[in-house]
Amino acid sequence: MVDLTKKEYVVVVQCHIVKERCPGYLCEKAFHERAGGFAPYPKDREYRFLNMTCGGCCGRALHRKLTLLLRTLRKKEGIEKDKVIVQLSSCMTKDNYHAPPCPHLGYIRTLIERIGLDVQDDTVISDTSQRRRDEGVYQS
Repeated sequence: MVDLTKKEYVVVVQCHIVKERCPGYLCEKAFHERAGGFAPYPKDREYRFLNMTCGGCCGRALHRKLTLLLRTLRKKEGIEKDKVIVQLSSCMTKDNYHAPPCPHLGYIRTLIERIGLDVQDDTVISDTSQRRRDEGVYQS
């Protein structure tokens, strides 16, 4: 289990295809309300928040994006990678109205873990999508 009290920087990764349509508002709202996948984050703790995409299928660009982010955070602000956590958005991890879960999810996790970052799943948990999962309409 990841100790979220030791983190300072949350990087939300959205599906590149979904991001062409989605502004990321609901993910940001869930974060600030500590709802959905962000419920475990302490409400009394301040975090920096950054939203980016995987870079497109197969997600390999994410490795370059995160590596550059880590170098920049370290150089400009002295933030080390143990203070950064990656949160994979629900559009990637769950079956929903956008699409089924990302077919490259395992590979993307491997890329993130190879860099040495902690990773968590889910952002927004839509009531409608959850009901459809419970009904078996969506598979995850």
